[in-house]
Amino acid sequence: MTAASPQINAPRIIVFGNEKGGTGKSTLAMHLAVALLNRGMSVATLDLDARQGTISRYVANRRQYAQRTGVAVPMPEHIALDLAPHQVLETAVESALSHVSKCQAVIIDTPGHDSALSQVGHAYADVLVSPINDSLIDLDVLAHVDPQKQTIQRPSHYAERVWKAKQVRAKRDGGSMDWVVVRNRLGQLDARNKKLMARLVSDLAKRIGFRVAEGIHERVIYRELFLDGLTAEDLAVLSSGQVAMSHVAARQEIRNLITALGLDARAVSHA
Repeated sequence: MTAASPQINAPRIIVFGNEKGGTGKSTLAMHLAVALLNRGMSVATLDLDARQGTISRYVANRRQYAQRTGVAVPMPEHIALDLAPHQVLETAVESALSHVSKCQAVIIDTPGHDSALSQVGHAYADVLVSPINDSLIDLDVLAHVDPQKQTIQRPSHYAERVWKAKQVRAKRDGGSMDWVVVRNRLGQLDARNKKLMARLVSDLAKRIGFRVAEGIHERVIYRELFLDGLTAEDLAVLSSGQVAMSHVAARQEIRNLITALGLDARAVSHA
């Protein structure tokens, strides 16, 4: 049987995935969603980690902020996938995606651990974004490192899981997955660990076939706006452009991420 071709007008599905928690998946997912909304795209967010529900809470906080202040902020169409007993996972995800099929981008937030539902979500990705904190502890989820030679020994369990997700995706509809790794929470200083991480991630990218996006620095703004559901993009609009340099830098990092994911042309064409 020949695999079905991907739909021409189907939404671009961006999955944020990593088996390690605390890497900033939900935060970056929300910042990306708002940035795309501000560029004229229709965006949906799908939470596959309903138990923790970080991105669901982020969206709820954003809605409450708009109601409390009367300030109109762009909102994604949001679905928190709460599975019924004995529900087939593939069917549940397909049903959720069908509800937002008219959106131009769907951003899926997955749990920071391995689960059957997360595996299903990964296999729908057009683009898989894997943020990793800039530390050897976080790199371990992608690869085992030789402690003496400080070189990559072999890919780790999450890399193998992504490979399987690519196979499932190709078998289902003939589509391909673009895997992008983002070094997150970079330090401002050019420390030895930072240089080592840059080399190891670059070496691993060539070995197992992902792209490396320009890193995201450690900035308070990425976390301090959570309670109001706001992002760096919102500050520029709400403050009439009068923002601190650190906020300007954060906006530029998200813009760079949009470009790295190949979404800039899409956003402009729909603006």
